[in-house]
Amino acid sequence: MLDFDVVVVGGGFAGMVIAERFTADAKCSVLVVERRNHLGGNAFDYQDDHGVLVHKYGPHYFRTNSQSVLDYLGRFADWIPTEYRILSYAEGDLWPFPINLNTFEKLIGRSSDTEEMERTLARWRVHVETPRNSEEVIVSKIGWRLYRMFFEEYTRKQWNRHPRDLDPSVCARIPIRTNRDDRYLEDKHQVMPAGGYHAVFQNILAASRGVKVMLSTDFREIRPQLRYRWLVYTGPIDEFYDFRFGRLPYRSLRFEHQSYEGAELAARAPVSGKPGFWQPVVQINYPGSEPYTRTVEIKHVTGQDCPNTTVVREYPADQGDPFYPLPTPDSRKLYHRYRALADREPNTSFIGRLATYRYYNMDQVVAMALAEYRRLMERGVLSPG
Repeated sequence: MLDFDVVVVGGGFAGMVIAERFTADAKCSVLVVERRNHLGGNAFDYQDDHGVLVHKYGPHYFRTNSQSVLDYLGRFADWIPTEYRILSYAEGDLWPFPINLNTFEKLIGRSSDTEEMERTLARWRVHVETPRNSEEVIVSKIGWRLYRMFFEEYTRKQWNRHPRDLDPSVCARIPIRTNRDDRYLEDKHQVMPAGGYHAVFQNILAASRGVKVMLSTDFREIRPQLRYRWLVYTGPIDEFYDFRFGRLPYRSLRFEHQSYEGAELAARAPVSGKPGFWQPVVQINYPGSEPYTRTVEIKHVTGQDCPNTTVVREYPADQGDPFYPLPTPDSRKLYHRYRALADREPNTSFIGRLATYRYYNMDQVVAMALAEYRRLMERGVLSPG
């Protein structure tokens, strides 16, 4: 038998943060069980064969309004400030995105101001008293033209569902601005770890005194050998219960990497706007008929000094690693059946995206893990054995 105070399933942000707290602060013995061959979850990054730091599972743009989360992670990361800027390729051209005053001026072909944009959007909007889906939430803000340019097909590709079949929250999280703020995100703190996310997780591991990590290990296979006082589960909640009510639906992603160097990048400078880059911003969305949704050149925001670059195309997929819970009424109903079981599960915490079947940003996952640790400590269920 393997005997621990706490067993943590999953080595992403949720699992590693709570493992660090239990070992470094509460002095508990902790085992982290991770199915993949690395820590970091979907935030894992690495240097590819061209020496470019890339995010293996798609771009992870760290941002937060929480000073406490930033301070906590600051123990393990040196932050570099950055701003995430995105363009959208529509109607044969690149457009500022999210929609802002610059986008509006490009659309009407002349200079304008906030007041004119607001008056125009007021005319274009479709009156919807209470938006019931993502299509309604967007057309009620910007009307049909801009919705069809930037949202309809992109959303359909991303989710394999029409926006009218998705919760309002899917598209509502994309801001619509009438000023010139062309940043993708509005959070107070927009930063990246100077050494990459892999270094952050290695630092968390080093601070987790005495934690044992088992990589390339399926929790279900070793569970009969484990003895613990508390289980922290961050994996798929339906898998925990052996898919008793059926599988929860997810959208996955497939990635294609293309690297460039030397003469290729020099010739590309008029397009990218600066030497050493292939595209002008970190991300370009493709809301048209292309089979992929976006291209990402993460080097724009990592601060890496490298003569080469790598661009990644993202293709949404039904099969593969679970990335995005499907935000539909049917999937929510199925999740709540599993949640009812989880609420009665003894000596177990379910935290993180997969265990709660909800999309969270990285800072929200960290905050969730810290809050769950505090809750358990206040209950006194995990004083060292």
